[in-house]
Amino acid sequence: MKSDLYTKSFILMGFANFFTVSSFGCFFLFPLFISVHGGSKADIGIIMGVFAFSSVVCRPWVSEMIDKIGRRNSYAAGCMSMTIVSISYLFCKGPLSGFYFFLIILRLIHGIGLAICFTATFTYIADIIPQQRLNEGLGMFGMTGLVGLAAGPAIGELAINRFGFPYFFVTATVFALTGLLLQMFIHESYTPAQNRIQAIQNTSPALVSADNGNFHSDPKEPVSFFGILKQREMMSIAVLSISFGFAMAATGNFVAPFAKEKGIGFVSIYYITYSLSATITRFFGGKLADGIGERIIIPYASIITGAGLGMLVFLGNNLILVISGILSGCGHGLLFPCMNSLAIRDKPAHIRGKVTGVFTGAIDAGAFIGSIALGYTGEFAGYRAIFFISMIVMFAGLVVFFRIKSSDKQPISPEQG
Repeated sequence: MKSDLYTKSFILMGFANFFTVSSFGCFFLFPLFISVHGGSKADIGIIMGVFAFSSVVCRPWVSEMIDKIGRRNSYAAGCMSMTIVSISYLFCKGPLSGFYFFLIILRLIHGIGLAICFTATFTYIADIIPQQRLNEGLGMFGMTGLVGLAAGPAIGELAINRFGFPYFFVTATVFALTGLLLQMFIHESYTPAQNRIQAIQNTSPALVSADNGNFHSDPKEPVSFFGILKQREMMSIAVLSISFGFAMAATGNFVAPFAKEKGIGFVSIYYITYSLSATITRFFGGKLADGIGERIIIPYASIITGAGLGMLVFLGNNLILVISGILSGCGHGLLFPCMNSLAIRDKPAHIRGKVTGVFTGAIDAGAFIGSIALGYTGEFAGYRAIFFISMIVMFAGLVVFFRIKSSDKQPISPEQG
């Protein structure tokens, strides 16, 4: 079996992903824009939540598109959408009430663009990574996104402080446009006609009928997004992914305004330490998970992530931001690739887009629920309550994950399917 991991396509897609995620990461500071224009905590929750809502609602269609027209073509469409929308925020001027509806529309389109990019890029990488190095490959590729999550807010904050929000939106646009240009130099990883025979050969015997919650083994028979979601293992991964997305809503939407409220000058220190710790974790975490199994890593990673959220309850200075960023970053650095590997491992190419769509869509579902719920929580109980509840949800997701897994003791035989 071919074991080359760091191919030209892997590296080019990594750079493209860095710039796309940097564009997305800039918008961790978007709540500051909402606040400056007169928005409340509830407005922040709603406007940021709309972004995640559109990502969730469009995910079945996006997943189907990626399996039909290819990963690269889909990624290009997503990058183009993010580029156009990012520059369109320049038209948002005056009081929030004056452009509220227009902003909601932009956030809806922006969410769809990111959903396409996110699902397409991880499906593309899953296509080209050797299966025996799956955790390592996904982890190392994910580093490009983690660095982007730090670079985007850091550069975006500098743009805001020195030049104002218009230059902030131009910065996000340039990032997205660079990702669009870089993808032009990679080759498509999958087309249905070329990969039909390979899909049949590589289908795991465990992937049987879509009935009773498992998969079809015949690529000629269609498997729907929701058919994959009903599979018990995918359902357990989806639950944990939802809780992870809920946690990301807390850190992505409310750290910046909470830190500003506390008089902390350089908010991006949180995202920098988060990214650095997650990146460092990837250097050994992927190989460790490939060696001992992602199921063993997941509970520890979830607990570390929850602990990082809990630290934000005590936010009062830069030290707490740094400690929280380190803990949450380590948890993210381990948890995301392990969940991704568990979802995609042994899945045939012709359903990989949908499998990735279920996984990433569940994260966005959690982000949507978290944005709305935590926005209103902050309005009535303050920022500390936001991060305490997020920690509880993270731990609850881990408990439900294991309960669903423990109920799936007897595999379904082909005869039962």
